[in-house]
Amino acid sequence: MSPSQIIVLATPVFFALIAVEYAIGLKRQRNTYRLDDAISSIGLGMLSQISAVFTRLLRVGIYTAVYSSVAIWPDHPFWTTWAGWLTALVFYDFCYYWLHRAGHETALFWAAHVVHHQSQDYNLSTALRQTSSGALFGWVFYLPMAVAGVPPLVFGVVALIDLLYQFWVHTEQVGKLGWFDRWFCSPSNHRVHHAVNDRYLDRNYGGILVVWDRLFGSFKEEDEKCVYGTRKPLDSWDPLWANGEVYWGLLKDSWHTARWADKLRVWFKPPGWRPADVAARFPAPAFDIARVQRYAPPMSRRVQLFSAAQFALMLGGVAGFLWFADGWPLARSAVVFAVLLVSLWAIGAVQ
Repeated sequence: MSPSQIIVLATPVFFALIAVEYAIGLKRQRNTYRLDDAISSIGLGMLSQISAVFTRLLRVGIYTAVYSSVAIWPDHPFWTTWAGWLTALVFYDFCYYWLHRAGHETALFWAAHVVHHQSQDYNLSTALRQTSSGALFGWVFYLPMAVAGVPPLVFGVVALIDLLYQFWVHTEQVGKLGWFDRWFCSPSNHRVHHAVNDRYLDRNYGGILVVWDRLFGSFKEEDEKCVYGTRKPLDSWDPLWANGEVYWGLLKDSWHTARWADKLRVWFKPPGWRPADVAARFPAPAFDIARVQRYAPPMSRRVQLFSAAQFALMLGGVAGFLWFADGWPLARSAVVFAVLLVSLWAIGAVQ
């Protein structure tokens, strides 16, 4: 069974838990859902998954090639024991920590990761909001596992476990969990990670374990109300723009700056860094958390119903594509992907 098929089977569970969270929020009078935002987040998740049918070949292919060529302990029986599986999971989570940290501290990686942070709501649908371009560069952080001899199958399974674990921490309906918060990524710890508050910015990167943050100085406990989103709001439901917004900004800054060193430096400096000449010509407003407003364009009831119906149809189409695409010829997969891509874009354009 392919990773895409596992995601398809897990989807009803995701939606059941979303429904439970929504019901709890209504009962507590603390609803954290908006229809347009949830459709946008889940739509970006669907786009990420159908893109992964193609980009997974890059990630898995490179990993397998490195494993086959330079693995220090290839085919070692240790990796098939329970201790080996646990070691591989912890190893993966360690590598994920550094990828995730790079995704916040390096502009090129932030351009991919920003998609996950653009929602100004924080709920289980936000967990499904994923990038479509992360696999283009993120694979490099997992090569130490290939060199160490972690088999590709084990790597793929622990990667899926790490990803699925992170679903449940995207909620405001679960408070602090005492000792659990000290060791693991939890709802409280991850709320901090998604916040744009000064005291919370670029904190708590761990996927399963928050121990890495404590070891490497990036941990922050939740101690004030979180404000979610990004410091440069997306202000759009367009999934293509969501994936391309930061890349486009980096391209423009790289084009406009006069210094050749800065044309390259733009991509590898922290997010928000701009060459002095570009910042002077095209000044960006300073971030003020007191002025943050949720993106909420007016939408008629008719448009809401149309978007919801189209979205429901898209769920079926995406599920079918993910289930069968690995067995299809590349040309057929590409055509169906293009149809789904345009349809997902249309939902965002209509909203």
